[in-house]
Amino acid sequence: MTPTAIFISFLVYTVLLFSISFITSRKADNEAYFLGNRQSPWYVVAYGMIGASLSGVTFISIPGDVGSTQFSYMMIVAGYLVGYYVIANVLLPVYYRLNLTSIYTYLENRFGFWSYKTGAFFFLVSRLIGASFRMFLVVNVLQVFVFDVWEMPFWVTVSAFMVLMIIYTFRGGIKTIVWTDTLQTTFMLLTVIVSVLLIKNNLGLDFNEFIQTLSASEYTQMINVDWTAKTHYLKQFVSGTFIAIVMTGLDQDMMQKNLSCRNLKEAKKNVYWMSAALVPVNLLILTLGASLYIFAQAKGIDLPTRSDNLFPIIALKHLMPFAGIVFMIGLISAAYSSADSALTSLTTSFTVDFLGIRKRTDWSSKQKTRLRYLVHIVVAIIIVGIIIVFRAINDQSVISRLFTIAGYTYGPLLGMFAFGLFTRKKSRDPAIPVLALISPVISYILSVNSEAWFGGYQFGFELLLVNGFIMFLGLWFLHLFNK
Repeated sequence: MTPTAIFISFLVYTVLLFSISFITSRKADNEAYFLGNRQSPWYVVAYGMIGASLSGVTFISIPGDVGSTQFSYMMIVAGYLVGYYVIANVLLPVYYRLNLTSIYTYLENRFGFWSYKTGAFFFLVSRLIGASFRMFLVVNVLQVFVFDVWEMPFWVTVSAFMVLMIIYTFRGGIKTIVWTDTLQTTFMLLTVIVSVLLIKNNLGLDFNEFIQTLSASEYTQMINVDWTAKTHYLKQFVSGTFIAIVMTGLDQDMMQKNLSCRNLKEAKKNVYWMSAALVPVNLLILTLGASLYIFAQAKGIDLPTRSDNLFPIIALKHLMPFAGIVFMIGLISAAYSSADSALTSLTTSFTVDFLGIRKRTDWSSKQKTRLRYLVHIVVAIIIVGIIIVFRAINDQSVISRLFTIAGYTYGPLLGMFAFGLFTRKKSRDPAIPVLALISPVISYILSVNSEAWFGGYQFGFELLLVNGFIMFLGLWFLHLFNK
């Protein structure tokens, strides 16, 4: 697999994206950028959101994690179904009833100015770090296998990648992304399917033998009954429920696509079909992970220190060149899918939540468009800067820790929305930003000391629920002093 072949694959895929962008962005205005004029077909949104939920982290990390967590991730996926049901029947009706562009506007209506800005700020921080981390994982692979060979500096690689992304999202925004996501979803799914089939064939197994080999392996265990472990099945299930609620239902990036549907009924269809599709899709990704480990054992391949490297190493170094091309196209699809919607949602949140672009009746449409263009470019520059810092740190554990810390900011959002939706009480709005900082800190302290304090118990994703509960209790306490 030569760097030139990889680069050509990248260019061909990029040309396809630009073709879609050219078609969808014609006559696009601010309404098209923010909400696609609320004309997106629900089935297109549903299919595209499958790819949007399968970021570069999922594409690389989930198969690698199979070596240590087996198929326990499917318990999280099962929890997703409950979470998406809540999104469809609790959150979406509120968003459509209030005719929201930014979902954090709800917090202003419910609590006040400071709650609104806190929610929007926490989203911006989370998505900036999260999107940068996901993009770093993918661009770093391109750098190592292609551009290092050509002695191209990393900052040039990531800058060029972002320039391409700016160009195809600049005008169309969500109207373009809804359609480009379908292309990216298709290539990601094809990459996983083709990779599994290539591994099966390389092992010399027919379909039945391959299934039997998977079933007999240690990697396909789904249920972990050790209650102290992070992967206990009930912890995973509950965590999956709330991960779906906060990282989709309370995330501007994901909900902006839902809000681009024609009406609430179609948005609900989108959520139901997308959530159902995630079950076989994630099972397929885990099957790829088990296949990679079985292949490594059969061929005597030493496992890499970092499990994230297993898929790239096998695809690019131990299978035929076609496998490498397939892998790189899937990886590029994951990179574009993660970063383009993040770029658009961050631009939307900042212009709507902090600059008040929707409320400025004294600005002309052209002035609003110029402002949006400027914010779009500035956000892209910030993401590039964060990615370059990640590369300079050059410590994957530190970068992963930053990504984890960014996840803590979803807890306060969960607590605020839950308190707003399930109680009729007010809270002390000016104190909410302080409470939103305290809640993640307490959660982090509990996580670090849980084994010593709670008899060996290890927090997994359910820490998100604890974080949200602390925020909810804090809002209740503030309510008592708001009378």
